Amino acid sequence: MVSVHSFIEHHLDDPQLSPAAIAAAHHISVRYLHRLFQPQGTTVSAWIRQRRLERCHRDLADPQSSDKPIGFLAARWGFVHASDFTRSFRTAYGVPPSTYRRAVLHGEPCTDR
Repeated sequence: MVSVHSFIEHHLDDPQLSPAAIAAAHHISVRYLHRLFQPQGTTVSAWIRQRRLERCHRDLADPQSSDKPIGFLAARWGFVHASDFTRSFRTAYGVPPSTYRRAVLHGEPCTDR
């Protein structure tokens, strides 16, 4: 399982990263890959999305990335569609990425306005 997690971490920026690609790289079936994630209480796709969101969350809070458009940061971590990223970010963190970025970089409370 460590090698699967490591593979995912090293390929988060690849928009084509999928359970099928991960299974093929590890010479296992997609079904077996899904079984490996069951004890963690998540799916392969959900884990990938969570890790991508965590990377975006970190980048949005980084002053060195403040000149980069939010869509660029999302694409950097494998999100193909800005709307999907925004929806996923809001679901995970309770605010849209623009609100989060503004609040963190300006020391404001992080609430959806």
